[in-house]
Amino acid sequence: MTRLLGVDLGTRRIGLAVGETGRPARALAVLARGSVEHDAAALAALAAEQRAVGLVVGLPRNLDGSEGAMAAGARAWGEAIGARLGLPVTFRDERLTSVAAEAAMPRPRRGRSGGPPSRSALQQRRSRVDREAARLILQAELDARAIAEATS
Repeated sequence: MTRLLGVDLGTRRIGLAVGETGRPARALAVLARGSVEHDAAALAALAAEQRAVGLVVGLPRNLDGSEGAMAAGARAWGEAIGARLGLPVTFRDERLTSVAAEAAMPRPRRGRSGGPPSRSALQQRRSRVDREAARLILQAELDARAIAEATS
């Protein structure tokens, strides 16, 4: 079995998931995004802890399938992280994964006084969305690999 880390790369946070071929992916953690060196150090520790042998990085394509500046940034980041960790990196189309993750969650609860949710409640929700988006990205890759193995 191949154990992989799924990555939902954002401008402020990195959502992470872990999974193996033949098993469902599970949401894992959210890291604060920093420099490439900071991100690589954090991911190296996590990859070692989880015994991951590769990374699946979400590629934010445009709705028409083309790659824009965000996709180019994700590719550059993924290649730099892969080189620093010595792990292979696979890129997986992540169009609308955050939207799907958000839609699968219940609406945020109101604050104590009946007003909008607190800042901390919103941050926790964003972290859950990032983890779930990473899980969806990784699950799509695991499913594609399972299909490829079954047909070969």
